[in-house]
Amino acid sequence: MANPFDLSSMGDLMKQAKAMQERLTSLQEEVGARTVEASAGGGMVVAKVNGKLQVLSVKIDPEILRSDDREMLEDLIVAAVNEALRKAQGMMAEEMSKLTGGLRIPGLG
Repeated sequence: MANPFDLSSMGDLMKQAKAMQERLTSLQEEVGARTVEASAGGGMVVAKVNGKLQVLSVKIDPEILRSDDREMLEDLIVAAVNEALRKAQGMMAEEMSKLTGGLRIPGLG
């Protein structure tokens, strides 16, 4: 039976934790640089978001501006941005799951 006070196994555990932290940092940088897009209104509004959950752009089809329906445009913008954010969060969760082997670790998504 292994000695629970064996400091060599504690050192190994610390090395593994450090390696996991390094992989996590690398993954966050990699995913942060990726982008996702989502649209609403049949593509009339398209939002682009990065893995850091920052909205990079919102494109609006000029045709919708001719309708003078401001509320509909506002709703489409909100829908496109929210969907892009959901996609970015899903992308991060999927990559975290690969890193942790499906183990759910609090604070890691």
